[in-house]
Amino acid sequence: MANYVKDLREIVGTRPLILPGALVLILNEKQEILLQKRPNGVWGLPGGLMELGESLEETGRREVKEETGLEVGELRLVHVFSGEDFHIQVANGDEFYAVTAVYVSTDYRGQLTLNSTETLELRFFALDQIPQRFVRSYRIILDFFMKHQDRWL
Repeated sequence: MANYVKDLREIVGTRPLILPGALVLILNEKQEILLQKRPNGVWGLPGGLMELGESLEETGRREVKEETGLEVGELRLVHVFSGEDFHIQVANGDEFYAVTAVYVSTDYRGQLTLNSTETLELRFFALDQIPQRFVRSYRIILDFFMKHQDRWL
């Protein structure tokens, strides 16, 4: 994906793009959610942008594996999020609108492993104890999930 986005950026510069991606809400047996502390000190959810030829489910599984070391089995679709609340501008000025498929899973295996370039810490949190320094758009996603969690739990 990095090469795909890089190629697009050479054509369009920093102008907004629409980029699909996936996040996975990983819940342990205590119904705690796995969060990832990013290098900027802000907590978020494992996931990222789709690569050419991938399905959204494959994107979610790949990103979780890259960012946490875990392999995810069954995924249940929570919702697809998009719109103004998912407009992102990164430090270099690049802008994009994320169209994000969010999945939930309790089916995972492996050991939590830090990816030193993307992850400072991985930890499970109770849904009512999410850290204050949390990605704004992910807060919208978690609020939606918590409001409707009986659908998936």
